Amino acid sequence: MAKLLFLSGSAAQNSLNKKLAKHASDLAAKKGADAHFVDMKDYEMPLYCTDYELENGIPENAKKLKKLFQDADGFFIASPEYNSTFSPLLKNIVDWMSRPHEEGEKMLSAYKGKIAALGAVSPGALGGIRGLPDVRAMFSSIGVHVIPTQIAVGGKDTFNDDGSLAQDFHIKIMDQLITEFVETANKLNA
Repeated sequence: MAKLLFLSGSAAQNSLNKKLAKHASDLAAKKGADAHFVDMKDYEMPLYCTDYELENGIPENAKKLKKLFQDADGFFIASPEYNSTFSPLLKNIVDWMSRPHEEGEKMLSAYKGKIAALGAVSPGALGGIRGLPDVRAMFSSIGVHVIPTQIAVGGKDTFNDDGSLAQDFHIKIMDQLITEFVETANKLNA
C-alpha cells in the first residue's frame, strides 16, 4: 500500500486548495492508500536564502516536512494560482526541502523517484489551471513523476458542506485522478 501525502500550496485557514487536498486525501484513503493530509500552517519557515542557511542552518520545520516526504511514496499538491503561476509558499517549501539536511544525503532525496498528482481551485472560471504547468515543470525537473491527469475546479459553490466536491463533472475527474494516483504509486512501490 502506497504512503501518500496531501497538501496545499496555501496555509490560509479557509483555503479552497486546502479543502481540495483534504478531500483528495479522504478519497485516496477510501481507495486503500495510506493517505496523510499535511497542513502547511504547521510548518512555517523563513523565506529561503543562502545567507540565512549559512548563519542558522536548516529550519526544524523544513527537516520535519522533508522527513515526511522522504518516507512517502508520493504527494498530491493542491496549488493556488498566484498571478498565473504557483504560490511563493509552495516554492519556498520545495527550495528548503531540496537542500541537503544531513551528511552524505543523496541530492533531492525528498523528490527523486516519487510520484505526484496536481490540482487547483479558484473562484474564477479557470479554476487555477494556469498555474499547474509551472508546478508540473518544477516537480518534473527535480525527478518527480507527475501523472498526466490533473484537476482544476473553478466557479462558485465548488464544495458541499461536508467538504466533498459539489459538481458531478469535478467529482468524476477527481475520482479518475485519485484512482490513477493511487494505482501508479502502488505499482511504483511494488
